[in-house]
Amino acid sequence: MIRISISSVSASKRRRLTNKLWMVDLGGSERVLKTKALGRRFEEGKAINLSLSSLGDVIHALQSKKRHIPYRNSKLTQVLKDSLGDDSKTLMLVHVSPHEEDLCETLCTLNFATRAKRVQLRNEESTVSH
Repeated sequence: MIRISISSVSASKRRRLTNKLWMVDLGGSERVLKTKALGRRFEEGKAINLSLSSLGDVIHALQSKKRHIPYRNSKLTQVLKDSLGDDSKTLMLVHVSPHEEDLCETLCTLNFATRAKRVQLRNEESTVSH
């Protein structure tokens, strides 16, 4: 995870604004049967899957406009909490494999990206048409 913070100061309004740009490599889902991971690599794969699952739960809760958003389910969603709601914007780059043996992972990744794309946080009145 890389965070770039950009601060600006408005002297006339005596106000300071800080924006954050997060770059997060989610690493993709780790299929234990496929990777045959053991030990530390296995534990890392489990942690990646848990983070992705928790992020998916947050995306689902935001999309469904639920009252409770489960940000506390993983460190990833806790860190990104203020960047996943309100007036935040998210750009998700998805890398998929052209190989047939990776079809399952590709479909899971595309389904995840589709779920994320459906989240709309602002009221329609506050969005600007282009």
